[in-house]
Formats: sequence, C-alpha cells, structure tokens
Amino acid sequence: MCFSPEASFVSGAVITVIGVVTVRKVHHPAQLVFAVIPLFFGIQQFAEGVLWLSLFTDGSETIRIFSTYFFLVMAEVIWPSLIPVSVLLMEKNEKRRKILRVLLILGMILSGYYAFCLISYQVSPRIVYYHVQYNNDFPSLLALPAFGLYLIVTIVPLFVSEVRKTKWLGILMLLSCVVTIVFFRQCLTSVWCFFAALMSGVVYWILHSSKEKFKLGRIEF
Repeated sequence: MCFSPEASFVSGAVITVIGVVTVRKVHHPAQLVFAVIPLFFGIQQFAEGVLWLSLFTDGSETIRIFSTYFFLVMAEVIWPSLIPVSVLLMEKNEKRRKILRVLLILGMILSGYYAFCLISYQVSPRIVYYHVQYNNDFPSLLALPAFGLYLIVTIVPLFVSEVRKTKWLGILMLLSCVVTIVFFRQCLTSVWCFFAALMSGVVYWILHSSKEKFKLGRIEF
C-alpha cells in the first residue's frame, strides 16, 4: 500500500475485520468465495506492510523476498481466477454462467502466465515517492495484453452477474483503475490493490443486501 508500513498494517487490520463480518453475512454456501474477498485483501495489505519494513531494514533479504512474492501471488495469480469463480458460484442464470465460465478459463490462463513469470523472472521492489514499485523483467511484449486481460477477468464478471449490486463494485473497480493509471502508473500494482482493498465494504454491502435464505444446496460450476 502507499504511504507507510503503518498505513498498510492499519488498513490490513480494518479490512480483515470487515472480512470476518462479511463472511458472517453469507446466506448460501455459493456466496462464501465472494465473501472471503475482503479477508484476502486484508492479508495482502499485511504482506505489503511486512515488505515495507524489510525494505527499511538491513539483513531482511529472506523476509523481503517472501513478502514480495506473497503479495504478488495474491495480486497476479489468485485474483484473476478468484474474482470470476466467486461470481460464477453465485450466478443462477445459465446464459450468464456460460459467459462467466469463459472468463474463468481466461482468468486461469492468466494466473498460469503470471505464476510462470514469477517463477522464471526477477522481481525487485523498491520505495518510490511513498509507494511500493515492483520492478520486473517479465516479457515486455506481453505486458499490455496481460494487463488488458487482467482488467477483463477481474472487472467484467461483476457486470455480467445477475446478483444485485455487483455492478457497483465493478464500476468502483474500473474507476479506481483509471485513477491509478493516470496518477500512479509506475506503482500500479500496489496502489490499485490498495484502492481495491478499500472497496471491501462494498462486498459486505452486497451480501448484506441479499435476502436469500441459507440452504445447504449443491454448488455448481
């Protein structure tokens, strides 16, 4: 996150609390994956807080590497698949489910690509103007297509879904991405994840608004 390690830890704590409360708002098992999104964001912010401290401290190479890759695995490997699968599990309309399945497949391909890059190439985090910048030598030719696909698989499912109010989350995600690209392009991964984490309250709002009774029914993909 931007600003400081203290800000990362405080935001991580607040978002984690929101995550716990959100999970308690689950009315159906199919909502559980969507409900844990704030918890994942909270953990991710804690990881970047640890990274901040390691960058300020000599002899913390192992912690720096672990926290860097922990954060990036969540940001680049988990999110492209988690978002579409969380929406797919809640969706009942079969036509929309077909679209979401395609988005999930694309998300899984992207997750695999980023996992390959994290294993095969170097990543070097540094502090730039109170933000964490993740420098890497991933294939430059695929950087823009991969980012475009990332936007598609993490935002479009929220507009495809028939679940009430997920479109508002999609709109906020899109607006936050635009703001990050315009003002914080060099630190896009860190800053956009921060903005996205702040939207954890919207996930709570969506599930709180759901009136569906809890049933131990079958979960379908």
